[in-house]
Amino acid sequence: MKLNLGCGQNRMEGYVNTDREPAVEPDVVMDLEEFPWPFDDDSVDEVVANHVLEHVGATANVFIGVMQELYRVCRGGAMIRIAVPHPRHNFFLDDPTHVRAITPHTLQLFSRANCEEWKRLGASNSPLAFYADVDFELRELRVIVADKYKNEPDLKEMIERYNNIATEYQMVLEVIK
Repeated sequence: MKLNLGCGQNRMEGYVNTDREPAVEPDVVMDLEEFPWPFDDDSVDEVVANHVLEHVGATANVFIGVMQELYRVCRGGAMIRIAVPHPRHNFFLDDPTHVRAITPHTLQLFSRANCEEWKRLGASNSPLAFYADVDFELRELRVIVADKYKNEPDLKEMIERYNNIATEYQMVLEVIK
């Protein structure tokens, strides 16, 4: 099974399209913040979360619950394809329904390997993989940049310093079981 979470108007053929709004006519009407999700353990091979995660988990417990549900329903080796607005872009800042910035580091907190290394180093990173009993590895990361900045020689520094340079993160997590 493949899931398209929070599909909105962007239904995908070959996926179970989910959304909390019945008006968009998803295959499954569900609120990602209500647990458990209506899918069996280890039943999902792929998840698409296209501009969804920034809308869920205004509290840490709810966001961690979303990550736990992703882990529960996915098989080992499942890929979770995530696109979110860059938190330093107006695409993120201007939408009042955005409740949480999602960055690569946010997702890396759910990696057991990272948490083990941070523990070894005595780092203060929150070991969310241990707290939530999950394990995800960030396998791909793309930073999408506004067209007018694509050829800037100091692009990485510009992204770190200024708003509205990077527009989006595209990431792929692998479920480790």
